[in-house]
Amino acid sequence: MSRIDLHCHSTASDGTLTPAALVRAGADAGLDVLAITDHDTTGGWEQAAAARPAGLTLVRGAELSCWWGEGSQGIALHLLAYLFDPGEPLLAAELARLRGDREQRAEKIVEKLRADGVPITWAEVQEYAAGGSVGRPHIAQALIRAGLVGTTTEAFASAWLGARYFVPKSDLDVFEAVRSVRDAGGVTVFAHPRATVRGRVVPDRLIVALAESGLFGLEADHEDHTPAERRHVRELAERLGLAVTGSSDFHGTHKTVELGAHTTAPEMYEKIVSAATGVPVLG
Repeated sequence: MSRIDLHCHSTASDGTLTPAALVRAGADAGLDVLAITDHDTTGGWEQAAAARPAGLTLVRGAELSCWWGEGSQGIALHLLAYLFDPGEPLLAAELARLRGDREQRAEKIVEKLRADGVPITWAEVQEYAAGGSVGRPHIAQALIRAGLVGTTTEAFASAWLGARYFVPKSDLDVFEAVRSVRDAGGVTVFAHPRATVRGRVVPDRLIVALAESGLFGLEADHEDHTPAERRHVRELAERLGLAVTGSSDFHGTHKTVELGAHTTAPEMYEKIVSAATGVPVLG
């Protein structure tokens, strides 16, 4: 049976493996299909495609930073977008805006930390990003290097990046994101929709509305879902006629989860591929 992991990150955003190393690691882990889904960027696609080992199918995608609701009452959420045309002008412009905002946000966080005497620099954080999209995990690396925290998880706690040094960012309206990906020939899957360990989650009524607007699937099997949350997501997907996926959300050493820790059933993968018209899978 095929082993399919549809949520993986590289140094193009906040993973620790280059796109080339990511696809090689996927093959070494016994995966048959791997999706590269960096945050708000397709910057790793070309390198991953060029390095793809024989026998590994590559799904090109991205994880989009989205928002639902008004102001401080709104909730951040992530959409996995698969097999969309990266040249579609409106979506490409939105991704460029998100990347720019992500970088400005990271720089503001570093400024706040430095104002409190924390010994890190913006140049150091950029170095950790290695030319990819800068994010909070790169600031976490600087905090670890400074000996102020021991892990990325600790850096994201409320005493640091979770609250005290939190800076909001501008995200895509989730309905516009679903529409934009669909217009670019891709499909969208709601990433870790019930992960209460991450904070507030959206109500089921939003997922119902998103399904009516073109959402294609829900990620059920994820490290941050409890067994009860996984069951809830599966039942909701079945009721709404949505695909169900499982994925590692691999980030390299930024997280302890391994490639292929959670996988997607082949029949669900085939549904995603059959529905997409933006770009084909490679392999």
